[in-house]
Amino acid sequence: MHSSHPFQTDAAGRMRPFGLYDPANDRDSCGVGFVCRVDGTAHHAMLRDGIRILVNLEHRGAVGGDRSTGDGAGIMTQVPDGFFRKVWTGLRLPPPGEYAVGMTFLPADAALAERCMRAFERTVKAERCEALGWREVPTDRSTLGPLARSTEPRVGQLFVGRGEIPADAFEARLYVIRRLVEKEILSWKNPAAAAFYVVSLSSRTLVYKGLLNGHQLPEYFPDLLDERFVSPFSLVHQRYSTNTLPTWALAQPFRYVGHNGEINTLRGNINRMRGREALMRSPVFPGEDIEKIKPVILEGGSDSAVFDNVLELLVLAGRSLPHAVMMMIPEAYGGRTGLTEDKHAFYEFHSSLMEPWDGPAAMAFCDGRWIGATLDRNGLRPARFTVTRDGLVALASETGVLEFAAEQIHQRGKLQPGKMLLADLKQNRIVPDNEIKAEISRRRPYRRWLRENRIELRGLFMPSQAPHVDPERLTRLQHAFGYTDEDLRILINPMASRGQEAVGSMGNDAGLPVLSSRPQLLFSYFKQLFAQVTNPPIDPLREERGMSLESNVGRERNFLDESPEHCRGLRLHHPILTIDDMVRIAEARHPDLLSRRIDMRFRADGGGAALDEAMERIFAESEAAIASGAAILILSDRDVNAEWAPVPCLMATAGLHHHLLRKGLRTSTGIVVESGEPREVFHFALLIGYGADAVCPTLAFQTVRSLSESSLLEQPLPPEIAMDNYITAVKKGLLKTFSRMGISTVHSFYGSQIFEAVGIGPDVIRRFFPGTASPVGRVGLEAIAPESLHRLRTAFTRDGRL
Repeated sequence: MHSSHPFQTDAAGRMRPFGLYDPANDRDSCGVGFVCRVDGTAHHAMLRDGIRILVNLEHRGAVGGDRSTGDGAGIMTQVPDGFFRKVWTGLRLPPPGEYAVGMTFLPADAALAERCMRAFERTVKAERCEALGWREVPTDRSTLGPLARSTEPRVGQLFVGRGEIPADAFEARLYVIRRLVEKEILSWKNPAAAAFYVVSLSSRTLVYKGLLNGHQLPEYFPDLLDERFVSPFSLVHQRYSTNTLPTWALAQPFRYVGHNGEINTLRGNINRMRGREALMRSPVFPGEDIEKIKPVILEGGSDSAVFDNVLELLVLAGRSLPHAVMMMIPEAYGGRTGLTEDKHAFYEFHSSLMEPWDGPAAMAFCDGRWIGATLDRNGLRPARFTVTRDGLVALASETGVLEFAAEQIHQRGKLQPGKMLLADLKQNRIVPDNEIKAEISRRRPYRRWLRENRIELRGLFMPSQAPHVDPERLTRLQHAFGYTDEDLRILINPMASRGQEAVGSMGNDAGLPVLSSRPQLLFSYFKQLFAQVTNPPIDPLREERGMSLESNVGRERNFLDESPEHCRGLRLHHPILTIDDMVRIAEARHPDLLSRRIDMRFRADGGGAALDEAMERIFAESEAAIASGAAILILSDRDVNAEWAPVPCLMATAGLHHHLLRKGLRTSTGIVVESGEPREVFHFALLIGYGADAVCPTLAFQTVRSLSESSLLEQPLPPEIAMDNYITAVKKGLLKTFSRMGISTVHSFYGSQIFEAVGIGPDVIRRFFPGTASPVGRVGLEAIAPESLHRLRTAFTRDGRL
């Protein structure tokens, strides 16, 4: 505890959850930039220019309540070999590239800092490298504000020799070392050990950062003012923590990136990465090494830190830095983007490996050889660049951060949506966006792999069909699933008649379900979150080029590898399946499309205990189905009757999704929901946001057919046209829904959990909706089950006859 206010921090200054505050919701918006010499020659001027960029971007940062603590500032440079040899004459360093520097934050307590240092050294030696010695980094704490000083760490640099490790495996071994020591110290019971943090550990790059403003950075770290400290580049970052609390460790740049923006899909990205860890294999990390680096994502990191964790793994496992960035922040590659076939195939193939990390982003990146920047597909963050005639490249969130005479300037411009500015310090040239992406897109035969392995539903574009249902049974099913006259007239009818949702007034003045005495659908307890502050929502009409409903369903494979088998999932153009589509999936015999129906019902005479038992059965049957080769699980409530009530499909979907994540099985299968419950856009958005890969709203389709055949639509339409209109309305609504959170693709929206619950009790949240905020918790299974049963009893007689 560092102050008298009720919020609690650990030794590193990271906030713990308290009341309505949850650090998992933290985001930030910042200023970022880099400057480099394309010829690769090292100059101290690159540091001076980098610091000047920081100072000129200081208005994009923020200052704490003490008026002197910044939200964070930092600089990444090349390891300054000559500087270290001159300032540390007592140590004999190996040749450049044969050693690494570990910039480290240590606890303020001397004894605990010593213990951390010894643990770091033991890990280095255990991994067959050599701990050469520690250098205490000079700092001037007089420049710090009170808030920064209260959590100030000691700063040390551990020099690590390559030892027995081959030169081309050194960086990967350093990664293993860092993850092992991080996990060991994290496991200590001493809470003050939370101050330990490895800022960077590399033979190529070095990061100086802290809870500072731009002008404080060189004052706090006198190393940066030393003329002997030279580098061919510097990448800088000035942090503005829009709605997060700053810490020393969360200052940027991180080990590979400096990020201006937000990752809106963060929760889904994290969950899916955890699911992929069970399949991770790489020759770079043989044997037990792959287990040493798990988990890939460090708890408590910001969205930018988590992005950096994953990018680091992709690069060290063998992909080039530009390749990995293209994989995580792909361009829009829909039908009207004008991309070449090779680039389109590259992005489509990699969508089978990883979803876009979606959100507004200007991402600067560097690994010592490549330095560059890219924008997200919508270009919602600024990035301006200047190239001089003598080979200097400067990029920043604003123009004018460095002054150049007019005769010096060779080129000026701004990054376009999805485009990349890249300098290759090995080949000593600027690589055009088209050239680098064309080269990467042709390294593997992605077009041929897709053509020969992609699976599509041939009937997806056939007229939509729904089997005829006896009117009396249809009415009873509508009662069982809670349909109301309002659903028929105001929701479904306009969607089937006009292909879009009815226009209504803004806002929702309905009473909270938790306060209602009437039975409620579980969907009603959830509210969508919206983009806030500097994170803009997207206009899905104007930004149509960047929006996408395409996705893959089925078994995933090791994302650290690439092979033809990686794209053998079921390719969907949108996530709404017809009843005919479900028949085709159920009858498919392709080994990568084998499906298993999982009964999504519970006994009507058992109440909350029966619902709990049904959830456990769903989990067990799903595990068994995956073990027997099922690549798609179909959660179905199609056989509802008086004895068997429908499990709320949202609970079944979210619960199964998280259960499979915990078991390491989520990437082994797709989840398709076949249910009579969903009918409005928000229902589909919730199901997809909590893990459903596709949804078939069986009763909604049957209802549309009935309205058409009964001439109850707003205009006479054949059932097939009306059902297509309904699907079109859902598609438009989905685009509108996830664009409100600044998300462009349904692939990124899967499992993103961009919702909060109002009234759901903590036990239900913990078991089935982990990671969801529920500030007011009350409703448990013993209340959810009777709501389903009440609807069932209004629909069916006691003996089950209609």
